[in-house]
Amino acid sequence: MNIQWYPGHMTKTRRQIEADLGQVDMVAEIIDARIPISSRNPDIDVICAGKPRLVVLNRADQADRSGNESWARYFRGKGCAVLETDAKTGKGVNQFSAASRELLKEQLEKWRLKGLVGRPIRAMIVGVPNVGKSTFINQIAKRKSAKAGDRPGVTRGKQWVTVDQGLSLLDTPGILWPKFEDERVGLHLAYTGAVKDDIMDMETLACRLMDDLAQRYPEALRERYKVDVTLREEGQDPVAYGYGLLQAAAAKRGFRISGGELDTERMARILLDELRAGKLGRFTLELPEE
Repeated sequence: MNIQWYPGHMTKTRRQIEADLGQVDMVAEIIDARIPISSRNPDIDVICAGKPRLVVLNRADQADRSGNESWARYFRGKGCAVLETDAKTGKGVNQFSAASRELLKEQLEKWRLKGLVGRPIRAMIVGVPNVGKSTFINQIAKRKSAKAGDRPGVTRGKQWVTVDQGLSLLDTPGILWPKFEDERVGLHLAYTGAVKDDIMDMETLACRLMDDLAQRYPEALRERYKVDVTLREEGQDPVAYGYGLLQAAAAKRGFRISGGELDTERMARILLDELRAGKLGRFTLELPEE
């Protein structure tokens, strides 16, 4: 599988971010706590080098608690501040202002000594599509100031959002990178809906997801779909293994098409929808040590 997804507006977005960096004091990078590395654009480290960074582990409520702790330690070890949030419910979002002030503590003291007491913090919000940037901004601002949607590519132009006298946010469109060198990155982004569903075959994607969940969270599959999960045999193709589980789940749900054939396509869509809705439980699909 070779996923490539780099529309022209992505190149434009990168240039826009580079041009706007001089106007901000810090960068807040929103990532998906379930896939913290796959949901980060590695270009951001290069583009935003030198700017204080706050990593927001969004959707932390859908990720493993132990996974969140591991990733928070990892990013703090890289010199970033870390905030765990659930932008949809607003949990943790109200701590953003305090976390930003702590991150910029030295800069704020310099401003105070210069008499710039009322100067607001200007923070740029960055991240790949569909990690919840706009929803996050709307929660902070307590209003629908940024467009939010459940599909990639909703935010296209830059938007300044004034939260209060002490904080202004610069929203930016989501930015992906030209090519996913690691197949797992493309899979993880596709699982969580960060790339459009028509980018690859849904059944193949669901088979890979079944395989991943069987290796990491077999109990979740047993409980949700009442399927018998056994270890994949060494050398067995993960797609073929996952297809067996997809068929078993379709049979348990009674999904059949004319002639009695199992409707694995319907089951594939249900699986992906339920993962994204958090109905399968809390998952972290990658860890720092991996």
